[in-house]
Amino acid sequence: MSALSPSASPASASSPAARRVLVSGASIAGPALAYWLDRHGFEVTVVEKAPTVRGGGYAIDIRGVAREVADRMGIMPALRAAHVDSRRLSFVDAAGEPIGSVRPEQVTGGAAGLDLEVRRGDLATALTDLLEGRVEFLFNDSIATLDDDGDAVHVEFDSGTLRTFDLVIGADGLHSNTRRLVFGPEEPFHRYLGHVFAGFTLPNEFGLVREGAIWNEPGRGAALYAHEPDEDLHGFLVFRNEEVPFTAFRNPGAQRALVRERFPERSWHLPRMVEGMEKADDLFFDIVSQIHLYTWSHGRVALAGDAAHATSFLSGQGSSVALVGAYVLAGELARHSDHEVAFAEYERIVRPFAERNQALATGGGTVVVPGTREELDARNAMLRAAAAGGAPEDGGATHGVHSAIDLPRYE
Repeated sequence: MSALSPSASPASASSPAARRVLVSGASIAGPALAYWLDRHGFEVTVVEKAPTVRGGGYAIDIRGVAREVADRMGIMPALRAAHVDSRRLSFVDAAGEPIGSVRPEQVTGGAAGLDLEVRRGDLATALTDLLEGRVEFLFNDSIATLDDDGDAVHVEFDSGTLRTFDLVIGADGLHSNTRRLVFGPEEPFHRYLGHVFAGFTLPNEFGLVREGAIWNEPGRGAALYAHEPDEDLHGFLVFRNEEVPFTAFRNPGAQRALVRERFPERSWHLPRMVEGMEKADDLFFDIVSQIHLYTWSHGRVALAGDAAHATSFLSGQGSSVALVGAYVLAGELARHSDHEVAFAEYERIVRPFAERNQALATGGGTVVVPGTREELDARNAMLRAAAAGGAPEDGGATHGVHSAIDLPRYE
């Protein structure tokens, strides 16, 4: 299927040319949604609390039907140029002894030679580059209040600015501010998956290039991911924790102490990783969780991406599902003059796909963090078979989930 060019005409001649939409969030779902809304003739403003679009970051995968969305946006050349091409995943046991090495797609469910792996910031940049001169950006700001009077949404920003929009879309992540303002506190919709993680960068002193290395004990995992040889590594320490560590969220010292306590071993690269975590100025600490909402819209406000249906990083599908959802949401708004009908159709089409991808992280132990000794032993047996050529080159049924949606065409 051919990609739409930036100069192509809007997909629907009936789309109101000046319908004003505010999109909250400029990570992945937000810019993707802004692109398609603009393409369909909407007037779009994007508000982002950060001072700019964030570059760099860890690598994410674009798989399955999300590749088709990227192709229709015309960003595949930029993504191919940014492809980090991880060539190997190596696993070691608790003592640091090798278990086996495989191609990443043999355990992640990808399709060899088709999926793209790019830094999160490179995907965000590719998306926002499409919007230059077309979409209004408000950086260093956020929504303070929303007043949906049925005919429009009156917004007050943290900066004190007052604006009125026809629609507001929250694409502001797992801990969405827009969702909180419209649906209430996060707790009823938040599903904790029982794991805590710390992500950080550290110097590449381990000779890793375009590869990942993973250490495991039941319920715990340590991972190092390397891109280019002259770049820092991305380190992740993940562990099972029955209770949400609320006291650590706003206390970096408590975060580091909790992680240090859970990784006391002197084997493999753990001591150096813990030391790197202690010194990192970019430590990102959070819980592994999902969002399960009874509906993704209320009145003139809707949610997209992780704000609506966070799949968690254990699924490996957050960015791909966000791209697909943004495409469908904008398309349905272009197709239907009644926003409530459009929101309902968007949810009808995307919710089954999002839920199937959420299930990738909730069906027991994962490849990265097996929960029990039995799960770890089964994972290791699978890895040894894969390394010996006894496993398929892609993820089989998992790969099918990545494409489990019939993508509409809206032009």
